[in-house]
Amino acid sequence: MLRRILSWGLSIIILVLCLPYLLILLYALPQVHPISTLMLGETLTGRAYERQWVDFDAIAPVLVQSVMMSEDGQYCAHAGIDWEALNLVIDDALDGEATRGASTIPMQTAKNLFLSSSRSVVRKALEIPLAMWMDIVWSKKRLMEIYLNVAEWAPGIYGIESASQAYFGTTAAQLSARQAALLAVTLPNPIKRNAANPSRGMNKLARIIEKRASQSGAYIKCLYD
Repeated sequence: MLRRILSWGLSIIILVLCLPYLLILLYALPQVHPISTLMLGETLTGRAYERQWVDFDAIAPVLVQSVMMSEDGQYCAHAGIDWEALNLVIDDALDGEATRGASTIPMQTAKNLFLSSSRSVVRKALEIPLAMWMDIVWSKKRLMEIYLNVAEWAPGIYGIESASQAYFGTTAAQLSARQAALLAVTLPNPIKRNAANPSRGMNKLARIIEKRASQSGAYIKCLYD
């Protein structure tokens, strides 16, 4: 009896660990519009949320550029993980120094789709192989499309189309360079940062991101041939 229970338990654990890898194969289909764990949580707890899916080609390039330069400048160069940045974070942690973020867009997408938002070594260990598998299975365009459509941009607001309308009353296709930069700098903390009512610090960051986005041509070739 105990052996049977242990066997069932092990089978369930294996299934739970393997399911995201199978779903990544399914999510490669352009007609599939994945939801995040946060969106699923909103549904299960009876809370309403907004998300309108928008195809990659219907998103203003300046928004894509701004997000890339804010969140993952080496997006087109790495295979899911920026090992150099990650190693620096690990070295800083081992030395007892304050660490900076090293999560790539694929890693953030893995977290959004399949994992919790709580910070832990276990979550990071699960993120890394998922991010690498996404980078193998999906094109860079598809990966970016999914990221921009599942990211949380404000409480109860998911996806760049809903965020554009909520913050600026416009579509993702019509965002200006300034609006795109402000949206990009909300991503690290969408609960406290408001793109439509930015703090002085947000405005300063947005100016930096806007400038970087305008000079990002060499960094985004994998998305705009």
